Amino acid sequence: MTDIPLAEAKARLSELITRAAAGEPIRITRRGKPVAEINSVGAPRKPIDIAALEALTAGMPFQEESAGDFVRRMRDEDRY
Repeated sequence: MTDIPLAEAKARLSELITRAAAGEPIRITRRGKPVAEINSVGAPRKPIDIAALEALTAGMPFQEESAGDFVRRMRDEDRY
């Protein structure tokens, strides 16, 4: 992380934004103490296709053993 004094950050804001967008976090300091950070924004998430998710799960076999029974069995068999 790069530390930049506030006065310098004011003068070079466009450059700092470009560097942050490229993935380099920038920390702005005032009198040597950190006061702000500039980071890149994560990529937006894709919306979930509900129909595709339902089609995927519809083809999965039903589990006959409950989750609680499965955990108990694994615990009792010392396989965790």
